[in-house]
Amino acid sequence: MADAPSKLGEVATTIGVHVRPEAQVGASAARERILDACYELFSHRGIRAVGVDEIVARSGVAKATLYRHFPSKNDLILAFLDLREQRWTRNFVEAEALRRAEEPEQRLLAIFDIYDEWFHREDFEACSFVNVLLELGRHHPAGAASIRHLEQIRSMVRRFAEEAGLRDADSFVQSWYILMKGSIVAAAEGDAHAALRGKAMARTLIEQHR
Repeated sequence: MADAPSKLGEVATTIGVHVRPEAQVGASAARERILDACYELFSHRGIRAVGVDEIVARSGVAKATLYRHFPSKNDLILAFLDLREQRWTRNFVEAEALRRAEEPEQRLLAIFDIYDEWFHREDFEACSFVNVLLELGRHHPAGAASIRHLEQIRSMVRRFAEEAGLRDADSFVQSWYILMKGSIVAAAEGDAHAALRGKAMARTLIEQHR
């Protein structure tokens, strides 16, 4: 994001148009407000229940500004999914697992501790990637994108498993992934101890793959 204004300036210079730095900053800020609004609304309400007018009202930008940055609602959804991966998968789950534990096996188990805290938040919203996939279907561009984002979660688990030297990584990752997603569903149903139950089963799974 930090490079966007300079890149815009380079393009403007190339085509002979002068773009004021403050205008570039303003455009970037507007885009961020739009994405923040989408993140809040799509995460908690789903896709179809949220219209463009509501996103405009929440973000405080003009509708023309929104369409200048995101020509269609599909563009908004895809950008939201990218932001979700950055904020949730990378900056929350992965970063916290790395911060909390040095050993790969403990990093794997830390995922369920992180989930436990997440499940107890008042704004717990379940998994947006799964929500979008179920709402729009795997053949929709956003559904297909959700599958790709979910694969990034499995890639994180695979990396930890390989660093831990666990056997049969493919089988381990798929089983671990089921524990992760199953605990999210159980938490959404109201099981306050879903993450801790998942962690207990996860310990057994690690033992089976040593």
